[in-house]
Amino acid sequence: MGLKDMLKVLVVDDMSTSRGIILQALDGLGIHHVEYAGDGKAAMLQARTNRPHLVISDLYMPGVNGLQLLQHLRRDPATRRTGFILTTGRSERKVLETGRCLGMNNFLAKPFTPAQLKMAIEAVVGRL
Repeated sequence: MGLKDMLKVLVVDDMSTSRGIILQALDGLGIHHVEYAGDGKAAMLQARTNRPHLVISDLYMPGVNGLQLLQHLRRDPATRRTGFILTTGRSERKVLETGRCLGMNNFLAKPFTPAQLKMAIEAVVGRL
């Protein structure tokens, strides 16, 4: 059984189209243990309950944004070591610096290809 067969991923994005693109790309990569949340608050609860290995989160969401989600995950002993990839269509330098300071493992600028997503994931969890 390979890594992609065991890997549990949580996709967080308030835009159903963006979530769908990521979910479809993960399926194409053979990653099938995938859950999703439509906002950061729901993602916090799901991550605590289901303990994903990796969270792929949009930055700009209402309520709890991607950086706030990351901060919450890093503070909670149950999710502190969860891999985290931040995605956004607006890659501002300050956002990236803040993400790195909070413990972001990788960043992926939208739009991205399935190949770019795969490389971003492998940089965090290892070869799929």
